[in-house]
Amino acid sequence: MKTATLAVVCVAVALGLGAGLALAQRADHGTMPAPAAGAKPPAPISMEELHRSGGVPRGWKFTLPPGDPKTGRELFAKLECNKCHEVKPDFPKTGGAGDVGPELTGMGAHHPAEYFAQSIVDPNAVILAGPGFVGPDGRSIMPDYRDSLTFAELVDLVAYIKSLGGGEHDHHHHEANAPQEQTAGPYRVRVEYTEPGAGGHGHAPARANAKATGHLMVFVADAASGEPVPYLPVTAVIRAEASASRTVRLAPMIGASGFHYGADVTLSDDTTKVTLTLGAASLPTMGAAAARFRKPVTLSFDWE
Repeated sequence: MKTATLAVVCVAVALGLGAGLALAQRADHGTMPAPAAGAKPPAPISMEELHRSGGVPRGWKFTLPPGDPKTGRELFAKLECNKCHEVKPDFPKTGGAGDVGPELTGMGAHHPAEYFAQSIVDPNAVILAGPGFVGPDGRSIMPDYRDSLTFAELVDLVAYIKSLGGGEHDHHHHEANAPQEQTAGPYRVRVEYTEPGAGGHGHAPARANAKATGHLMVFVADAASGEPVPYLPVTAVIRAEASASRTVRLAPMIGASGFHYGADVTLSDDTTKVTLTLGAASLPTMGAAAARFRKPVTLSFDWE
């Protein structure tokens, strides 16, 4: 994902909707969708443990509930967001203010839902520099719709933004770079990939005539505590449509994104799957941890 895109989306996802919204539900809007059938609830935690860990569980992260992209699309049309932001092919620019807001086509895979939600709630959290985005007071020119949206509408609108994609090539490009996360065995695993030349992870060429490579990052955390889990042998099998599978060994390392297992490797555009194997812990473990981290875990991420 590109830094420039990050800045653009901060303003773009406001969608002409403004700085925020009323979190209280309107009686005529309905209720949030129920959890998926069979979804396992998290383990209960005591109030004392919450207080000891600073008020939230260790490794806690706010997760936006799932929304309805179809309803979100209707809201996008109802609020005439395409007066400022184009979405091809459904919402062409209508002229006038349409030249101000950045195009949103293909933006859905660039950022997590929670980031889009924050941008809608507070477009001044990050302001895009440039003419047409900042007012004389130095704040975002996005209008304020906080009294016009409920929380459920926010969730649906974000779901629509997340559903946006470009053409076939753009779709693969964005999805391949979007972080993916799964829970398997005792681990919560997140995979990220940085393309050649994007910088920031130590994968620039060592020699002047060498080619830059991409960088594959695997973040492994204890699913129970949220703490990073080091000392695991981690390998990745990379499968593509038109080339033979490759097996890459990832090494523990620390970078701008924190501790992760990484490898300098370039994923081709036709990559379809990345399969990870987390081996048994390579250092002595004690107590319950000895049983939890003893068995290898394999999990796959679709890359298309």
